[in-house]
Amino acid sequence: MDTTPRSVTRLIEEFHRLPGIGPKTAQRLTFYLLRTSKTQVESLSDAIRDLREQITTCALCQNIAESNPCNVCRDETRDRSMICVIEEPLDLVAIERTREYKGLYHVLHGAISPVEGIGPEDLRIKELLDRLRDGRVTEVLLATNPNLEGEATAMYLERLIKPLGIRMTRLARGLPVGGDLEYADEVTLTRALEGRREV
Repeated sequence: MDTTPRSVTRLIEEFHRLPGIGPKTAQRLTFYLLRTSKTQVESLSDAIRDLREQITTCALCQNIAESNPCNVCRDETRDRSMICVIEEPLDLVAIERTREYKGLYHVLHGAISPVEGIGPEDLRIKELLDRLRDGRVTEVLLATNPNLEGEATAMYLERLIKPLGIRMTRLARGLPVGGDLEYADEVTLTRALEGRREV
């Protein structure tokens, strides 16, 4: 007979669905919330609700934001002739931490991965191509992750963008193969941005 209350079991199951949260961590988080104050639990609940209700996708760059267009796209000091193509919103955060890149972004929301059933049509590629057709962009910096999926995505984009006559660059190979941008330190990302090369 299961002696654990259903509401406790349900929260453990919900935590366990999150990436990187195993069954033991899910249990620890749940029992921590049982011991903490009602105010702290309500604050967490409000933050999760606000995340779903207040976050939108920028119509220009496809990044997550609380306004549309987002702060980066609204910033008139950004170089509008350059777009950095990244896989996920966390990659934007990583590149911005370097304070080296001054252009705009485009978030694909993933990478081509036949194994996971993710094809080009599942990414925000059409929106990128629409942005490139107005003639203002002169350089596209492909900053996909240096892994199999990121390389496949970059090669696919290269085939689509090259005919448009836009200069294409890639991050330099200062990033480890198989790694993700969000885990790279500022020095590595700075060197990678400075050493980007023609595709």
